[in-house]
Amino acid sequence: QVQLVESGGGSVQTGGSLRLSCAASGYRYSNYYMGWFRQAPGKEREGVASICSSGSSSYAASVKGRFTISQDNAKNTLYLQMNSLKPEDTAMYFCAAGYGLGPRLLPYEYDYWGQGTQVTVAS
Repeated sequence: QVQLVESGGGSVQTGGSLRLSCAASGYRYSNYYMGWFRQAPGKEREGVASICSSGSSSYAASVKGRFTISQDNAKNTLYLQMNSLKPEDTAMYFCAAGYGLGPRLLPYEYDYWGQGTQVTVAS
């Protein structure tokens, strides 16, 4: 049973930074991809960043250059460093995982999801 638990959300001012963490357990395969998604009220869930077991990563255009996804395999933890935050980054952020070749940024390609952590950026 794969479990994903996010942490690190909070409230910051515009231009601030946050680092999200996702503790993962229950993985059984060597080829996998993990990602961060976000969903604002009234909007669809969108892919923010993804990384695969080889270390390759991919970003949404809206966050490229500001956000960095990384993983610590020894700790089974996924991170999202978010810098230069903007009010439009306000959303619930979710960690997700899937098996196969990646990285991938479409929600339907993921099998497992965490419960989310709220990020609020004040103007």
